[in-house]
Amino acid sequence: MTQEDHDNQEFDERPSKSQVKREMLALQELGKAIVELSAERVKQLPLSEKLRDAVLLAQRTTAREGRRRQIHYVGKLMRDAPAEQIRQQMDTWANGSRQETAYLHSIERDRDKLIADDAALTPWLDAHPNVDVQAFRSLIRAARAEHKKNLALLPGQEPQRKHYRALYQAIKAATPAPENNQTTMD
Repeated sequence: MTQEDHDNQEFDERPSKSQVKREMLALQELGKAIVELSAERVKQLPLSEKLRDAVLLAQRTTAREGRRRQIHYVGKLMRDAPAEQIRQQMDTWANGSRQETAYLHSIERDRDKLIADDAALTPWLDAHPNVDVQAFRSLIRAARAEHKKNLALLPGQEPQRKHYRALYQAIKAATPAPENNQTTMD
């Protein structure tokens, strides 16, 4: 291998200027996203003390140009940060909350089906065998009666929701939570 071939091979292994710039801009965007987080979440990220201080200062900076410069500085410090770990944690927070929302919506759907239709109870009980059937049926009856009374209310009167909420809590207690629940409760 000649010296020229060695130099060409070394040149081919280096990233292009465009690639370096794309990576730098991606780190700057990640830094900007970190600045938008709450101080509590920032403390949970694997950031160096210098980077954490810079992020917290950017959060406190109100002057437009000063904030822009501070965010730019955060982006520069991000070059030495574990960007992939930070992205994963932020993705977990974002997807975890979506997962939690979907879980709570499924509980609401189950509650509404159980109040609306007697035929929904048997399949639900089959899927949740550890439920006290007698107490659960009693909750459903009370929620249905409460729902019927609420339909007869005049405009401006407050509906009762005691049994409606109790049924929701019973369904939630019987339905297993999604795996990533612990990361969404921060």
